[in-house]
Amino acid sequence: MSGAGNDFILFDKKINPGIELTTQNIKKMCERRTGIGADGVLLISDLKNFAFEMNYFNADGSTGSLCANGARCAIKYGNESGRISNNKISFIANGVEYSGQLLDNGQVKFFLNRPKKMKQNFKIKAGNQLIPASFVDTGSPHIVIKFNDVLRNPADPNSCYNDLDTFPVYELGKEIRYHKDFAPEGTNVNFIRIHDGEIDIRSYERGVEDETLSCGTGTVAAALLVFAKENYNPPIKVHQKSGDELIVDFKIEEQKVQELSLTGPAKIIFNGKITI
Repeated sequence: MSGAGNDFILFDKKINPGIELTTQNIKKMCERRTGIGADGVLLISDLKNFAFEMNYFNADGSTGSLCANGARCAIKYGNESGRISNNKISFIANGVEYSGQLLDNGQVKFFLNRPKKMKQNFKIKAGNQLIPASFVDTGSPHIVIKFNDVLRNPADPNSCYNDLDTFPVYELGKEIRYHKDFAPEGTNVNFIRIHDGEIDIRSYERGVEDETLSCGTGTVAAALLVFAKENYNPPIKVHQKSGDELIVDFKIEEQKVQELSLTGPAKIIFNGKITI
């Protein structure tokens, strides 16, 4: 399945009752040259009083954090597999209750919980310079950096990057992901361009250890920080590396984020069999 370019291998426990997902076979399946290839693995199972339960595993076999695009794919699959009787449902993802909605236009909306932590306007030492950054935990930890706050040449204050398409996302993202300030868990890293009331984003994801074509929780983190810092009002459109568009919406009540959601495309690419 693909959620705006963020791709997943999905297993239905009802169809595969004896499945065992180990770190080794998850890595093997997610390898793009010798396996199926994916950013992660979703395991869907039935759960009383909920539409389904979703367990998410990164491509390296790690788990524990929220994957918003994976959740949107799970909602889409929940409908395709007959688990959803109305357009808004509740489900469990990695032990936490969430809800989602299938829209009339085919898009999938996922409702996130309020961000756990937000810290604005600090600096990270990376790329041989001090880079202005912000942090927000939207179920997964995210650093958000304006790409043009990074210097090509740390000795030249006028050498800011001016093209997000050629920005060194992998190199700088990897350095920050493993930065000592975020050890031992690490962090996801997002580089953004703000323009005309919208956001362009590129993301380096821990667990995948590479740039992904879309990152749902990173998109939400970027939108919340742009709202806080730039006074952009929701809904906020965020353009992904894949070319797809995700929409972040929310309300502010009593200075708290409420009804936080991520909306965009989710689709089944193909069905098949693999021996693991």
